[in-house]
Amino acid sequence: MSKTSKEMILLYVFVSLFILMSLISPSRFLSLQNLQSMASQLPELGIMALGMMVVIITGGIDLSITFTAALSGIAGAFVLSSGYNAEVAGAAVLLLIMKAVLVALITAFICGLINGFLVSYVGVSPILVTLGTMTLFEGLSIWLTKGGAISGFPEQYQWFGNGYLLFVPVPLLIFVTLAVLTGVLLERTAWGRSVYMFGCNPVATYFSGINTKKVVMFVYLYAATMAAVAALIMTSRYNSAKVDYGSSYLLQSVAIVVLGGTDIAGGYGKVIGTVIAVGIVQVLSSGLNLIGINRFIVDVTIGALLIAVLLLNYLISTRNQRKGAKKEQNKMSIAV
Repeated sequence: MSKTSKEMILLYVFVSLFILMSLISPSRFLSLQNLQSMASQLPELGIMALGMMVVIITGGIDLSITFTAALSGIAGAFVLSSGYNAEVAGAAVLLLIMKAVLVALITAFICGLINGFLVSYVGVSPILVTLGTMTLFEGLSIWLTKGGAISGFPEQYQWFGNGYLLFVPVPLLIFVTLAVLTGVLLERTAWGRSVYMFGCNPVATYFSGINTKKVVMFVYLYAATMAAVAALIMTSRYNSAKVDYGSSYLLQSVAIVVLGGTDIAGGYGKVIGTVIAVGIVQVLSSGLNLIGINRFIVDVTIGALLIAVLLLNYLISTRNQRKGAKKEQNKMSIAV
C-alpha cells in the first residue's frame, strides 16, 4: 500500500464518521456550539500528538510528555498566581502573562533536555528514560502543588484557551499553526530529513556524517515544547493548573500517532495523517457523548477503530505485496 493511500483511508473514515454523527443527531452535532466545542478541545491532544509523532518517527517514544506538560503548566501558573492581584492591570498584566509563558517554555525545555541528553548522549533506551522522567516530573508536580490546583489568573490569560478570532477558537488556530510548522520542519529542512533517516537506519545515518545526537536531542526538545504549548492552552481553558490535567492524553496521543499512519518502528510519519486522526477521535468522542454513550464505551470504540484501521492497512499492504510479487514473477517468466 502506498503511503499516500494511508492518509486517504483516514480521510474516508473521518468523512464517514462525520456524516454518520450528523445523521444520528443533526440538531446537536452540527450546532455551532458543538462544532466550536470540538474545535476547542482537540488542539490540546493534537499538539501533544504532534510532539509524540516526531519522537516516534525516530523509533523512540516520550512517556513523560503529559507530565512535562503538567510541570511546565504548573511553573507558569505559579508566576501568574503569585504576581497577579487587583492592582495589576494594562501592560503589567501582559508582561506577567509573557513571563508565565516564558517560564513554562523554559521548564519544558529543561524536561526535554534531560530526556534528549539521556537518550542521545548517554544512550539509554527511550522507553526507560521517559518512564523514569515521567515519574520524576509527576512527583515534582505533586510536590509543588501538594496535589491541589493553582488558580487566580488574570482574565486576559483565558484568551489562549477560550478566545475566538472570527468565530474560530484560538486553540484551533494555534494547533493549525503548529501542525504547519511541524510539517515544514519535517518535510523541508535538513533536520527533518535527518529525523526520517535516523528512524529508518540510525547506523547508516551516523556514518553518512549526520550528527545523530543533535538530531535526537532536538526531537525531544521539540516534543517538550509542544507539551508546554498544550499546557498553556489547558491552564488557560480551565483557568487553573493541576497535576492531572491532560494525564489521559499519553496513551491517546500514541494511539492517534499510530492511527495517523506513523510507523511505530520509526522512519515514516506524516503530519496530515496525525491531524486527520485527531479529528477522527474528536468526532467519534463528541458524537457518542452527545447521544449519551458512556465514556468507557467511547474509549472502547476508539480502541476498536484503531485496531480496525491497522488491520485494514495490513490487509491492503499484504494484497499489494502479493500483486507486486506476481508482477515480478511474470516479468521473470517473460524474460526467460
